[in-house]
Amino acid sequence: MTALQDHPLRYELANELHARPFPRIETPSTAVFVALRPKRDAAGRNRVADLEHLCALLDRFGAAHPAPRATHYSGQIGRHMLKWESHTEFVTYTAFSAGASDRAFDGADFDVFPEDWLAAANMERVTSAMLRVVPLPEARSELHEALAGWFAPESMAVSYVLDEAAVIAGDFHIDSAGHMRFAVFVSNGTGPQRTGRIVQRLCEIETYKTLSMLGFARVRSLGGELARFDRQLSGLMEDMTLSETPAEATLDELLTVSAELEALSAAASFRFGATQAYEALVHERISVLRETRINGRQTFGEFMMRRYDPAMRTVAATRARLSAMADRAMRAGELLRTRVEVERSAQSSALLESMNKRADLQLRLQQTVEGLSVVAISYYAVNLVSYAAYPFAKSLAGLDKGMVSALVTLPVVGLVWMAVRRIRNRFH
Repeated sequence: MTALQDHPLRYELANELHARPFPRIETPSTAVFVALRPKRDAAGRNRVADLEHLCALLDRFGAAHPAPRATHYSGQIGRHMLKWESHTEFVTYTAFSAGASDRAFDGADFDVFPEDWLAAANMERVTSAMLRVVPLPEARSELHEALAGWFAPESMAVSYVLDEAAVIAGDFHIDSAGHMRFAVFVSNGTGPQRTGRIVQRLCEIETYKTLSMLGFARVRSLGGELARFDRQLSGLMEDMTLSETPAEATLDELLTVSAELEALSAAASFRFGATQAYEALVHERISVLRETRINGRQTFGEFMMRRYDPAMRTVAATRARLSAMADRAMRAGELLRTRVEVERSAQSSALLESMNKRADLQLRLQQTVEGLSVVAISYYAVNLVSYAAYPFAKSLAGLDKGMVSALVTLPVVGLVWMAVRRIRNRFH
């Protein structure tokens, strides 16, 4: 039996589904997370440099390097477990350490990522977070006391997740050390793998939420340009309606605006598309947590609905507005081109009519000239024939010169007229 030939990417694609396992986190633990993004667009990503930057961190702890062209890595660095992932637009580093510091969300826990190493990345921080994983207190008052001390009450979101396997909390504020804060209170009996999934989901929610908000920032920067284009289009449409400006001049301006709109749409298309994808991931990650309300507090889903979703709707509305303006400019251009073609057709018809009139005049003039030419040619021809026939007419018939001229005039004129007519018929 002939062996089947595998697709060159079969094993690579199958292994990709298992390439990013959830971490196993014991309780209590501390996790620090940072997402870095190139200072240029995603098209300028240098994945080789990203991998070299990871290796520079591993070298400080004497840890083994990942395989070439790797997009993920997990390994021990000192007393921390490091998880590194490379994505389309960013890279993430998460370090887990057993135990929780006496001081909640101590900035010293972030020292696993040295400042000089972060500065050498030539990248910008998208977000960073500190996560405190502790057992769920039996007394509800201890939980409320911890939440009140760690988070801002007006924006705090807290809920049971995964069938009350844990309580998660956060306020999405940046603390004095420059990090987000999230707390995970693990219920008794929840295993380390499930705890790891919860922590991973929180990191993903924060990352995708921040990246999608870049689209909102882009929308705010486009507000002035879109308003300018809207005014220009309205003015051009008014000129089209009133016909105060020549259609060709209006068409030139409209084509310029249309080209600028297309360029703006192309420049913003990546960010708008990425924002839409990140928004879907945020809601998906929240939904899989299966939140349950605790003591009337707002859940993560409700926080996003009240404060995050309006920004995303603004991005979607601006994207639709930009697309509608481009379509509007295109339709107006088609109308103007039709008007220009109609005007040019009318001009061509008028030009042809005037050419016909000129041709008719030229024909009449030509006929007049032909008549005059017959007279002129006949005049000279009669004289020539008279001079040639006079000696013979005088000797044979005794005719004088005047009589000879009279006798040859009609035949000569007839012959000249026939010759001119024949020449004209040959050319026409």
